Amino acid sequence: MEEMTFEEVRERFAQDRFATVNGAVIDEIGEGFAKCSMALNDTHRNALGAVMGGAIFTLADFSFAVASNWNKGPQVSLCASISFLGRAKGDRLIAEAHRIREGRKTCYYEVTVSDELGNQVAHMTSNGFAV
Repeated sequence: MEEMTFEEVRERFAQDRFATVNGAVIDEIGEGFAKCSMALNDTHRNALGAVMGGAIFTLADFSFAVASNWNKGPQVSLCASISFLGRAKGDRLIAEAHRIREGRKTCYYEVTVSDELGNQVAHMTSNGFAV
């Protein structure tokens, strides 16, 4: 597969509407890596004023999708596990997905989520399957 430019990757993943409508953007890509972020607003918050777990998971899952798909054939998530570590205190979430292992048909990634102040928010692991 021919390697895509950064703008082509952004254009391709603009079709991931749930994530992008909720504010997820791609900041960096590399081999087995993606860094994505989401500016937070009131629609991302629960009744207690904290960022909803669903918003955090959406960004983590989007980062996994970008990292595992941007320069190869399609991979879909088989299983994802997220642990919420602390409250986001900033105005932006940042998710970094790193490939740990990739085989012929499966892959395994770790995703860290923090806010722009450096506070750890969540840790996710996800494995995928090449379709």
